[in-house]
Amino acid sequence: SRAIKTNQDLLPETPWTHIFYNDFWGTLLTHSGSHKSYRPLCTLSFRINHAVGGMDPWGYHLVNVLLHAAVTGLFTNFSRILFGDGYWTLIAGLLFASHPIHTEAVAGIVGRADIGACLFFLLSLMCYVKHCSTRGSSPSTWGWILGAGLCAGCSMLWKEQGVTVLAISAVYDIFVFHRLKMHQIIPALYKRKNLTLFFSIGLLTSWGTALLGVRLYWMGNKPPSFSNSDNPAADSDSFLTRTLTFFYLPTKNLWLLLCPDTLSFDWSMDAVPLLKAVSDWRNLHTVAFYAGLFLLAYFSLKGSSNERECNGRTVMNGKQNANGHSCHSEMEYKTLEVKSSFASKEENGIKRHEMQKVQLPSTENIVILSLSLLIVPFVPATNLFFYVGFVIAERVLYVPSMGFCLLVTVGVRALYVKAQKRFLKNLVFCSTAALIVFYGLKTVVRNGDWQNEEMLYRSGIKVNPAK
Repeated sequence: SRAIKTNQDLLPETPWTHIFYNDFWGTLLTHSGSHKSYRPLCTLSFRINHAVGGMDPWGYHLVNVLLHAAVTGLFTNFSRILFGDGYWTLIAGLLFASHPIHTEAVAGIVGRADIGACLFFLLSLMCYVKHCSTRGSSPSTWGWILGAGLCAGCSMLWKEQGVTVLAISAVYDIFVFHRLKMHQIIPALYKRKNLTLFFSIGLLTSWGTALLGVRLYWMGNKPPSFSNSDNPAADSDSFLTRTLTFFYLPTKNLWLLLCPDTLSFDWSMDAVPLLKAVSDWRNLHTVAFYAGLFLLAYFSLKGSSNERECNGRTVMNGKQNANGHSCHSEMEYKTLEVKSSFASKEENGIKRHEMQKVQLPSTENIVILSLSLLIVPFVPATNLFFYVGFVIAERVLYVPSMGFCLLVTVGVRALYVKAQKRFLKNLVFCSTAALIVFYGLKTVVRNGDWQNEEMLYRSGIKVNPAK
């Protein structure tokens, strides 16, 4: 209602320039009651929808679905850089396309902010990938980094978390493109051949700082204020309660990505009870979550053992495997023959039909990038730097879900390669296919909850009966 039905910025008699001075709901940014959600490009898209079709919801939904299709295509294209032209790329794309957590962002019109931010997020990342591949060999390389910066700005103007793509680009450059490990970053500063790397990172840092500074100035240098029911933990007087609850909430969000069985449009009030004591059993989930996250990050940054997996091929100490393929360094790019046909003979998790030479990162590279995609865009919603106006919001997981889908895909690929028997390989593949099918069915069912307001509120009774 506030974003579209009663938003004066959508009306033709309102000067369109007002969009750039008001928040997402049409309130002046410097007003004390402003939500401080500065998303002018998203509001502009609503205004165009209003100019074309008025209040007919069909056009608004069409744009959301088309945007989601475009994001899915871009994400699948980005996955090709990591997995090559094989069915692993297809699995990553299908996981993203079908994941039920996206229902709120796509079926709920105001979720367009997340979809639009993700669209320009991926465009910025793809531009930076091109910059990395052409750096030092083509004068157009600086045009690509300029495009990355502009798309990052547009992503932030769709939704605030879009600016985090600059950090993801830096992670890609350091850990994927240059294959550096944590202990190699400082020594790399002294090597002249890495000057272009750190110049690019410096540009990303400077541009990100400038974007955040301008945005903070534009919103009046004041944080937003929310009601107590929006974020009960933030209003708690107990430091222990705030700490335990805020550490637990990311665990709950990850569970929604892993098992999106119970979804709700409103997780405010007591939908997630506060953790008031160390003895609360949910703290075990928190410990398990952060321990697993730390171990995954540690082993990825450290590198693998003697036996390594190279895009679906198991190799030992850089020597050739049984099929004659080599992997010279565990964090190097490998020149591999990637197969792209489903109808041809299967060999070590890769399909062979058309042979093409591509450079693909190792499993460790992909895990580091995937963790970054999962964590960094979610950081603004963690209450670590400022309080947010919600406990859990499924729509904010739209961008982080890309990292989740990549993690699942690389995990499935590793299991497939490690499996020695044909039966186990088929079991892994069929289980993944079943996961995609069930995700899709859950998405269809969940879309039914968004048909009208009554059905939406009925679907939320189980999670938030008080509301």
